[in-house]
Amino acid sequence: MGIHKKSRREFVKQSSLLAGSLATMPMIANANFFNTEFDDTIKVALVGCGGRGTGAARQALLTKQNVKLVAMADAFKDRLDDSFKNLTAADAKGSAKDRVAVPEENKFVGFDAYKKAIALSDVVILTTPPGFRPIHFEEAVKQGKQIFMEKPVATDPAGIKRILETAEIAKKKKLNVVVGLQRHYQNSYRELYKKFKEGVIGDIVSAQAWWNDSGVWVNPKKPGQTEMEYQMRNWYYFNWLCGDHIVEQHIHNLDVINWFKGSYPVQAQGMGGREVRKGKEFGEIFDHHYVEFQYADGTLLNSQCRHIKGTFTKVDEQLVGTKGSIYCGAKNITDRSGKIVYQFDKEKENNPYQTEHDELFEVIAKGEYKFADAENAAKTTMTGILGRMATYSGELIKFDKAIDSGLSIAPTVFDWNAQPPVVPDKEGWYPIAIPGVTKFFS
Repeated sequence: MGIHKKSRREFVKQSSLLAGSLATMPMIANANFFNTEFDDTIKVALVGCGGRGTGAARQALLTKQNVKLVAMADAFKDRLDDSFKNLTAADAKGSAKDRVAVPEENKFVGFDAYKKAIALSDVVILTTPPGFRPIHFEEAVKQGKQIFMEKPVATDPAGIKRILETAEIAKKKKLNVVVGLQRHYQNSYRELYKKFKEGVIGDIVSAQAWWNDSGVWVNPKKPGQTEMEYQMRNWYYFNWLCGDHIVEQHIHNLDVINWFKGSYPVQAQGMGGREVRKGKEFGEIFDHHYVEFQYADGTLLNSQCRHIKGTFTKVDEQLVGTKGSIYCGAKNITDRSGKIVYQFDKEKENNPYQTEHDELFEVIAKGEYKFADAENAAKTTMTGILGRMATYSGELIKFDKAIDSGLSIAPTVFDWNAQPPVVPDKEGWYPIAIPGVTKFFS
């Protein structure tokens, strides 16, 4: 009989059991015990093959460990095929084509494709539209996989509750979970946070956050598409899939403030609407939000996010303290007079998208448990949802009341012919929230 080739998972498990005894067994240790045919391959499955998923898969494959992409899943075959083509292109920037080992039988398409792909992996990358994140995260944890998942992690309070419950199970199973709130993995933000913890700006008294830009793509409706397919192809403009841009994009800025504050807002009120982006093709989301978030200690975060072409662009965060201010975009700290007292060396900046994978796969290869990002990601996602509820209704919304409401905007059935949670009227218009009229609580 040939020597059994142990998997990475089997090897790590057996090594941990033997580690204590090997020190007292020099004969075994000197007998090349570890020269077995150990397969150290870390098998990865990609669930969600759009641009972000393809990028995340490439970053995983560019880590130092022996990583192989072995399975892929997406609702759409054309998107999966495009992703595979991009990952295996010889001239692709940061090419890792030699690490792509996905035979045709491991390419899964449809609403249940994720389960099949996850089953073949050690690590799963979850990068579908965020409306699917709760059910995909649950399945990955149920199957005992290590996880990288993109933000946001849900689009409604019910989804947040599911993420939080699953996060506790992941902790008990010691499953590493990294979430793509990449500023936590960016050198400049880490150094600014370190300086903050050292007391350089004193106590935070207020904060500002911006995600103001021109917006994103539109995928017009095509003849023959079911309503479900159209909404999934144009997912950014439907709340059950995206959460509105205050959740999908502005989450990064909200996360920075929550991180430095070490807490989450207790309430929010604000204003928003559709000032310019008013067409049917923009579904149900707003083009601007302005929210005042309040923390338990009274600190206020003034938050703006806007998708209007030709307007002032800014994506940044600022924290004002009793002794000075942090300007995240400028990577510096000033005292109360405006004098720079710390400037991050921009030559030391990293690619945080790569670093989050580098650090995750290094820990996985060692068989260690270090990362538990899901709880923070859920509560920061809920911060964005809280803001959306405030601008849609024009009311003061409490964090705890909102999350405990169990409000769900997800479909009850995932099928191409199923009816999505929102549908257009006879003229093709989707229902739009109206401040002062829209209510979330009776």
